[in-house]
Amino acid sequence: MSTKILLLGGTTEARQIADVLANCDETETTMSLAGRTTSPASFPIPVRIGGFGGVEGLAGYLKVQDIALLLDATHPFAAQMKTNAVEAARLAGIPIVRLHRPAWVAAAGDRWTTVENVAGAIEALGRSKARNVFLPLGRNELVPFEAAPWHRYLIRSIEAFVPPLNLPNAEYIVARPPYTRDGEIDLLKTRAIDVMVAKNSGGAISYAKILAARALGIEVIVIDRPRVPDAPSGQTIAEVLAMVTHQLGLRAKRVA
Repeated sequence: MSTKILLLGGTTEARQIADVLANCDETETTMSLAGRTTSPASFPIPVRIGGFGGVEGLAGYLKVQDIALLLDATHPFAAQMKTNAVEAARLAGIPIVRLHRPAWVAAAGDRWTTVENVAGAIEALGRSKARNVFLPLGRNELVPFEAAPWHRYLIRSIEAFVPPLNLPNAEYIVARPPYTRDGEIDLLKTRAIDVMVAKNSGGAISYAKILAARALGIEVIVIDRPRVPDAPSGQTIAEVLAMVTHQLGLRAKRVA
């Protein structure tokens, strides 16, 4: 009998973990996606799409499906899911392992203004003048910007933004990562962007926009990460897989 793992995904790292676990004959892994994108990528393991109905729903799923380990590789800003995962694992009496993507740290040349949340970012944009603002954010973070319609916005999303925001001066572009430093520099220059609002997602896949802003001397309003409950964590895929191997007593050579 294979040991069952539930992998909470939605990130590049989750895909990479799935690729490894798909080849481990000691485990049977299911990927869980929230379902926010209409055309998710294909995976080499079974995929479950949709919510669980809160902590109790997730705990019930873990018990009914006889899950032996919960592996959290969700986005650093998926605070509710991370919180629910810790509590659900406790209720189900199983271990949890989290991939903790290190946050970005300001470097020489960066012009960062760090804020606690989206409301803080809107406040930091100010009211004294209209600014050209780059918003590479998700829908949930974008809607509050309707409260600051005097700025000009460039909004980038993975899927078409429908319906559009109630903003008189907004341009929408659809693009998927990874992005390049040179490509981001060209985007910021051609749109005359003077400020960018970005979540501190960490990792390399979307860091190009930070490099571009640094190169052009553009201000970045950085939204800090939400606080989440502690959980056993690894910062790299290798560290996380080693923790999974240890927790489940697997043969290390089969999970690498």
